[in-house]
Amino acid sequence: MKEILEYLYQHKTLSKKEARQILMDIALEKYNHNEIASFLTAFIMRNITIEELRGFREALLELAIKVDLSDFNPMDVCGTGGDGKNTFNVSTLTSLVVAGAGIPVAKHGNYGVSSISGSSNVLEAMGVVFHTDESKLKQQLDQANICFMHAPLFHTAMRFVAPVRRELGVKTFFNMLGPLVNPAQPKIQMTGVFSMELARMYHYLFQEDDMQYAIVFGLDGYDEITLTSDTKILTNEEEYITNAAAFGFEKTTQSEIYGGETIEDSATIFNNILDGKGTRAQNQVVLANAAVAMKSYHNKYNTETAIQLAEASLLGGKAKQTLTKLIALQ
Repeated sequence: MKEILEYLYQHKTLSKKEARQILMDIALEKYNHNEIASFLTAFIMRNITIEELRGFREALLELAIKVDLSDFNPMDVCGTGGDGKNTFNVSTLTSLVVAGAGIPVAKHGNYGVSSISGSSNVLEAMGVVFHTDESKLKQQLDQANICFMHAPLFHTAMRFVAPVRRELGVKTFFNMLGPLVNPAQPKIQMTGVFSMELARMYHYLFQEDDMQYAIVFGLDGYDEITLTSDTKILTNEEEYITNAAAFGFEKTTQSEIYGGETIEDSATIFNNILDGKGTRAQNQVVLANAAVAMKSYHNKYNTETAIQLAEASLLGGKAKQTLTKLIALQ
């Protein structure tokens, strides 16, 4: 690792093959915690290249537990995290709203690293039990229209990295990899990213994979549509900038979408929104994200139709029923 670090400290970049091999070696526990921390830090100090991202992604997918959910043609709704904004669990709520509206969802997620509560934290607090068994995931999709894949269970080779990430407590290239390494490899995806540069990389990678997708980046730094500012959206068909008015909503403030100080706070906000007790700002942020997700799945939907379907799911209790069914399928 010393030679690798010296190479990176000279501002040199890795080839796809080199990046893949290093991550495979990390999984084989060839390096200690300090060496891994130094390696991760090198990529905090400079931007990752698309070849490095490709190599890391290839290694993680090769090492992951594989599942085939293609019979359901599900989509993923997943953000990178790492924006440092500590919003409530927008993508997880969006997933439930989308599933409640009839679109199958195979959501990939993890515990929060650079935020207080990730999707796994809040779903675990709700009583969801995580599984890797393909038949169980198919049962969840069949009966609840959603399954959840807890990243540490599927990417067990990376267990050596998890404590290092927690100790660092900041975003690393693993945040960038999260939405790219869903074990089910769905062909339809809505993904939030924390930078415009990363949005472009995802755009290239999803095009290579011939995916149907929407990549969103809040121009004020959020990895989701927050309605606090304009949002850049890149799809397999177009690129555009949108805002609250385009959804028929009002602009929100950062304080209105805050996720709380603890996992318990996050769970309370999460439950309130699902129970129809969310604030105007909270509801509208979830509905805007759900609308874009549904449009990425059904190209024929316009924004007005997607918003109406999202409202029926969230405010009509379908999203809550979806979570209740998922919890029951232990």
